[in-house]
Amino acid sequence: MTLSTLARLVASGAAVSKADLVQAAGLARTTVSSGVDELLDRGVLRVVGTRPTPGRGRPADRLALSPRGGHVLVADLGAHGAHLAVVDLSQTLRAHVHIDIDVAEGPDAVLAAVESQLRALQARASGGAPARAVVIGVPGPVDGQHGVPVRPPIMPGWHAYPVAARLRRTFGCPVLLENDVNLRALGEARALPADQVPLLFVKVGTGIGGGLITSAGELHHGVDGAAGDIGHIRVRGGSDVRCVCGNVGCIEALASAGAIARRLGAEGAAEASVAEVRALVARGDPTVLRLVREAAELIGEVVATLVHFYNPARVTIGGSVAAASDDLLAGIRSVVYQRALPLATRNLVLANSVLGEFAGVAGAAVLGIERVLSAGGIGTLMEAGG
Repeated sequence: MTLSTLARLVASGAAVSKADLVQAAGLARTTVSSGVDELLDRGVLRVVGTRPTPGRGRPADRLALSPRGGHVLVADLGAHGAHLAVVDLSQTLRAHVHIDIDVAEGPDAVLAAVESQLRALQARASGGAPARAVVIGVPGPVDGQHGVPVRPPIMPGWHAYPVAARLRRTFGCPVLLENDVNLRALGEARALPADQVPLLFVKVGTGIGGGLITSAGELHHGVDGAAGDIGHIRVRGGSDVRCVCGNVGCIEALASAGAIARRLGAEGAAEASVAEVRALVARGDPTVLRLVREAAELIGEVVATLVHFYNPARVTIGGSVAAASDDLLAGIRSVVYQRALPLATRNLVLANSVLGEFAGVAGAAVLGIERVLSAGGIGTLMEAGG
């Protein structure tokens, strides 16, 4: 546990010297010194220079994770595209590629493409260091304990598919399966100051999803992993609109980018793809902007309810529509501040994502590194270093 704590503090950048670690970990100086020495001897940490110390003492060694320790493979899947990356244990991005996919083609076709691209990235960027973990995010509910999607509405054929087990066989290391918006929420929270949690992340794309970060900076999954699945909250005025989940009136069926694309067709315009909706928003198309503002009102009502329930310090809006224009954010913000009570909003920050489409990669990297450096995982790393 001590070695895990020290390694994770160094990896996060929260502490980069023995003196920093004493303060950050709350451990005795001798305990920190012996732990750091062991991590250095085992090749888990390395010295990357010095940093000045107060007074006239000699400069302190600056510590970092050794690139020889291995890397984390990341796959952040959306409905129509995937970000794939190799990240070392010091959170340095070693390689990245974006590929087109269609989750409706099913898990075998999609995962075959993901595996092929990750192998290519690994060969190019790993420097011979092994993969220590794979983290994959998918746009639907998941059972993280068993590594399988659970009836994901926009992913036909993926229910109960052994995603984690398949990737474990392919890459020979632990695999973490997570919801894509949870990864975005975690990445966003770790990129912000510590006072910006609790955090609610709302992604508006092909569907609508949410991710919750606690005041401790950790993901809140709920007892079965369903926390934050806000896309299927029922909203006013949608009683006859059927959602892909089988219910009617869901916010996803009424206000997602996919819903806006369908409404274009219903109003006589050519039905657009989600990518085309984003392009139309970016160009300021008046019809699409009207639909975005209507969607923002509905999303704002849901967010106002969640603000009362969860009382977050920050609500982050992400996804393709939010990235294309500030109209969605402005509409949501207007409704939230109008509908929510002052106590819940007086310190609330409601803003677009600071990491944009790379928030999921950042969150997956954090999750994977913390798994490798956990009390249960660092033993393998120490043995390899020795």
